[in-house]
Amino acid sequence: MKKKKLPPRSILSKLRTHYSPLLLALMVVGVILLSSGVGKLIHTNLFSIQPAIAAPTLYAQRITPSDVWQLVYQQLPDLPRENKYISKENGKVAENNTLVSRLIRYHIYTKGRAAIYRLDWKLTLADYLGANEIMYDTSYPGNDSLRENPIEGDRKAITHLTRSQRNALVQVLVNIFNPPSQKTPSPSPNTTPSPATSTPPQPPQRGGAELLR
Repeated sequence: MKKKKLPPRSILSKLRTHYSPLLLALMVVGVILLSSGVGKLIHTNLFSIQPAIAAPTLYAQRITPSDVWQLVYQQLPDLPRENKYISKENGKVAENNTLVSRLIRYHIYTKGRAAIYRLDWKLTLADYLGANEIMYDTSYPGNDSLRENPIEGDRKAITHLTRSQRNALVQVLVNIFNPPSQKTPSPSPNTTPSPATSTPPQPPQRGGAELLR
């Protein structure tokens, strides 16, 4: 037997009967949200979400390792540059491929160490001195871009530095990647408000009652 089809009007009437309260409630909620600005806020939050950016640091100062080595040599001009190696790409001397630039790349990219801590830089120098972790030729910066791997020359250059030179190098690197915060100037003595002085209470004078007579 074929089922009888309900006429359109009866279907609509049933829909109104069963779903009109729900539709009415949804419409009321939507109007309230739009009028209160919550809908706009939800839309903004959904479409303006951005991935969190890790600070580091270097990373907070908006400087790149390729720029740091120049600042280091400006402050420590006596450091060896070790930039006489020949580039594989053009066959010319790679003057910008310096000892400090390779040290920074080894520290940050090869070893993944933080650039704002003295201890991490001292660990890197200990690698060059053969007192910490093993340095591998194949992963050393410059091996893929220079005709001669500079690792041995760089290790000799770091070894020839005095302890004070190595400490100065570490301090300069830390200061560049994580500059010390500027101290707010202390107020001058003329502008410092002086604390209010309170006069001690005076004892009542004798004979005051007699004066009132």
